[in-house]
Amino acid sequence: MLKLKKKYLIYTLTVLLILSFVAIPFLKKFNFNNKYTIGQTMDSLNGVHVYFNGGVDNVLDRSITKDGYNLGLKYQCVEFVKRYYYEYLHHKMPDSYGHAKDYFDKTLTDGQKNEKRNLTQYTNLSKTKPQISDLIIFSGTLFNRFGHVAIISNVSDSEVEIIQQNSGPFGKTREKFSVKNINGKWAINNKRVLGWLRKD
Repeated sequence: MLKLKKKYLIYTLTVLLILSFVAIPFLKKFNFNNKYTIGQTMDSLNGVHVYFNGGVDNVLDRSITKDGYNLGLKYQCVEFVKRYYYEYLHHKMPDSYGHAKDYFDKTLTDGQKNEKRNLTQYTNLSKTKPQISDLIIFSGTLFNRFGHVAIISNVSDSEVEIIQQNSGPFGKTREKFSVKNINGKWAINNKRVLGWLRKD
């Protein structure tokens, strides 16, 4: 009886594992929010729009500016932050490619120049407080190995608000995280936050 239960459990877990690998890619492309159509404006910051992407892994084509600068895949998170930096801050990154988590260079120390992005990089425990328009980088997860990037849209001594594109199946554009000052250094209370980048 015990052997039968063990076999049944192994069989059930195997089936669930196979189904999850089949279902997850489908679910990541599925539009769970029928309030919006793909490409529709959901939010904006300083005149730069956040567009609805449908499913998290949905990709239409590449967004290129009139002068040939690559903004990224429509309408992924990277495309929004690069469009924001290009349109609002008039900034072009020397390396215009890479996944979201790649925007944070782990070889740099706090306050060093990230040459690929031509931005100053701060680690998530930094002597420099996050500020509005900083680009914030999140590490990857089991279900999103590419990570995530967003723009800091508001800051106080106790929290930061971010604005983001393609944040998940329901397209939540704003999120808040608490901020702490620990012995003179600032930390955003989210274990996935690697750090933030800033145009000087």
